[in-house]
Amino acid sequence: MPELAGLVADAFEQRIREREERELSSLAVRSYKSRGRLREEERCRVRTPFQRDRDRLLHSKPFRRLKGKTQVFIDPAGDHYRTRMTHTLETTAIARGVARALRLNEDLTEAIGLGHDTGHPPFGHAGENALDECLRERFGRRFRHNEQSVRIAEALNLTWEVRDGILKHTGDDEPETLEGRIVRIVDRVAYINHDIDDAIRFGILKAEDLPREELAVLGPSGSKRIDRLVHDLVESSERSGDIVQGDEVGGAMLSLRTFMFERVYLGPHTSAEHERARRVVRRIFEHLVARGDEPDAVVDYLAGMTDRFALEFAEKI
Repeated sequence: MPELAGLVADAFEQRIREREERELSSLAVRSYKSRGRLREEERCRVRTPFQRDRDRLLHSKPFRRLKGKTQVFIDPAGDHYRTRMTHTLETTAIARGVARALRLNEDLTEAIGLGHDTGHPPFGHAGENALDECLRERFGRRFRHNEQSVRIAEALNLTWEVRDGILKHTGDDEPETLEGRIVRIVDRVAYINHDIDDAIRFGILKAEDLPREELAVLGPSGSKRIDRLVHDLVESSERSGDIVQGDEVGGAMLSLRTFMFERVYLGPHTSAEHERARRVVRRIFEHLVARGDEPDAVVDYLAGMTDRFALEFAEKI
C-alpha cells in the first residue's frame, strides 16, 4: 500500500536529521545513516529505521512469548517474579535513560534492548545450557541465545546496527555502536539486581546474606544500586568517550555477579530446577529429532517455547 503524502510525512525525515545533528553527540549513530537491512524495502515516512525496528519487535511473536519465559525459576507460583519480558523492559528502560543522558540514539538503544533476548529458550540459562548440550551431542554445533536472537532479527529484516547490538550483548566481542554497548552493560545491571529480589522472594537468599563490601559501594536496595550504577556509567562514559564503568563501581558489580552465580544461578538450591529443565529440554529435543525435523527447525521450535508450553509438551510425549 503506497504511503500517503502529507505535511508531516513530507517534512519528517528532514526534521529528524536536523534535530539529531543539533542535539545528539558526535558519537551517536544517526537514524538515517544506518548500514542498512539484509533485504531492501521502502522506508516508512513517519518513523525512522530504528523506530521501525522497535515496532517490529514489539509486534512480533518472539517478543510476546517472553512473558512466558522465566529468568531463574521454572514456572514459579506467584505473580511478582520476573519473566524474560519484564527483564527486557527493565533493561530497555534503563538503557534508554543512559542513552538520553549521553545524547546517544535512544531509538537504536531501545530496539537493541527489546530484541536482545528474543532468542532465549525456556527455563532461563538452564534451558540454554541444556539445548546447547543436546546440539553438541547430536549435531556437533552450539546454541547461544544471542545468535538465536539474531536469527529472529534477520527474519524481521532489522537494521545492521540493531542486529550487531543484539548479537554482541553477550560474549567476547563488543558492539560496534555505543548504543549497543549501553545495552550490554545495562543487561547485567538489570538482571543482577532483579534476580537478587526474586531470590529473596523465593527464599534462597536473605537480605543479610548479600556481601557487605559490595553493598557499601552500590547501595542497600535494588533501586539504590541501579541508581548508583547508572550514574557511574553515565559519568564514566562521558569522560572516556566510550561506554565504561568506573573501577570501584564496576568491580563491585562484577563481584556481586560472582556472588549470584555461586549462591543462586549455580547454587545448590537451584540444582533441582536445572535438572528439571535439562530433562524437559532433552525429552522435547529427542522427540523432534526422532520425527525427522531438521536441526534449525528443532532449534527454532524449542527455543521459541514458553516454560508452560514446554512443560505441557514434554508431558504429552
